[in-house]
Amino acid sequence: MTGPSEGAAGEQQPEQAQEPAAMFSEERTDSTPHPAVAGPYDAQPTQAVDPPPQAAYQPLPQPGGYQAQYDHNLPPLQPPGDPGQAVPPHQPHPQQQAPAGYPPQAAPGQPGHPGQPGQPGGAGLPQPTSGADELATAHLVKQQKRAPQSGWRKALYRGSGKLINPGESPADTRRRELIARVNQPLRGCYKIAMLSLKGGVGKTTTTTTLGATFASLRGDRVVAVDANPDRGTLSQKIAIETTATVRHLLRDADKITRYSDVRSYTSQGSSRLEILASEQDPAVSEAFSENDYRRTVNLLEHFYNIVLTDCGTGLMHSAMKGVLDVADSLVVVSSGSVDGARSASATLDWLDAHGYGDLVKRSVVVINSVRPKGSSVDLDKLAAHFGAKVRAVCRIPFDAHLEEGAEIELERLGGDTRLALLELAATVADGFGGQQYR
Repeated sequence: MTGPSEGAAGEQQPEQAQEPAAMFSEERTDSTPHPAVAGPYDAQPTQAVDPPPQAAYQPLPQPGGYQAQYDHNLPPLQPPGDPGQAVPPHQPHPQQQAPAGYPPQAAPGQPGHPGQPGQPGGAGLPQPTSGADELATAHLVKQQKRAPQSGWRKALYRGSGKLINPGESPADTRRRELIARVNQPLRGCYKIAMLSLKGGVGKTTTTTTLGATFASLRGDRVVAVDANPDRGTLSQKIAIETTATVRHLLRDADKITRYSDVRSYTSQGSSRLEILASEQDPAVSEAFSENDYRRTVNLLEHFYNIVLTDCGTGLMHSAMKGVLDVADSLVVVSSGSVDGARSASATLDWLDAHGYGDLVKRSVVVINSVRPKGSSVDLDKLAAHFGAKVRAVCRIPFDAHLEEGAEIELERLGGDTRLALLELAATVADGFGGQQYR
């Protein structure tokens, strides 16, 4: 006989059995309709249902009407090492059909798959641009061809009234790239020492043309200092504006507080290169010591970004140690002759033997052609010899304007000479990043 408590328990049993079924009721958090799945659990929750037989589980219909067939009577596969039985290739499991309301998904390797280029989240895709990139000039403004600067391209461009633009020539592109290298950013003051043990190789001329190239292309200030104790000729390479010399600058150093004060002691050429001349009296210039040179450079570096020093032909004169100690880079000038190359090589060997090995590695050797006709000396072998010792080797061709020995104007130089000087300036500027800040 069943008591009231048992009857009450029997009446509460259906409510407890309906709790799992309520989880699949109409209340859903997502808005996607869930497909109705017919299964053995649609029976009354108060009745226990035995699991259906294995045959009741059928694979879901596949895209295109394909039905996977499972034959449990297949013979077992042989191990891969058995040569008498070939192993069939692995077959991927058929994909199930996506529920209603979901877009069809492409198979891997097919267009439209999320892992393929062109789909969101695909591998190898460029990431969406940020707000700053979307407002970049290159992104918003259609890029035009650069106007040609020389040759038949320039003639066609000008002759057509700038309607036909064939673009830059390879030479124009090369020149623009060199100018960009010359204009590399520079922090502080970069000091370049111009050296040569042999006279007549064009050291002073190279100092002037290199400094003029920097000054004409860069927006900062460039000055060349004549540190030759034997009556240097650097001041003769530009038009003289003042008779003041480095001695006068040192004498009035305490009164110099701004750039306009320094400018009254220098002469400036058409390229904007300034030159600080040395004393023309050898007896006075011999007293230009290491301390004097250091004081001069310490003063100039407050007002100039590039300081070139035209050194004498000797390595043992009084100011040379100060020049080498403060230099960020060396430019060793050699002629294309055998004796000029030997002198330049001896200069590098002496510097390396006296503790300036790191400075030699940062150096640039210039092979300067001082004669109009080429000699029988193999310049390629000379360049290879110096290239094993220094950072770079540059060549300057013969130029009739430089042979005059008068004031130098870049506009009067030949095209090959100007291009060679541009390559020299770009090569020296490549060392701006390795500057030793003091």
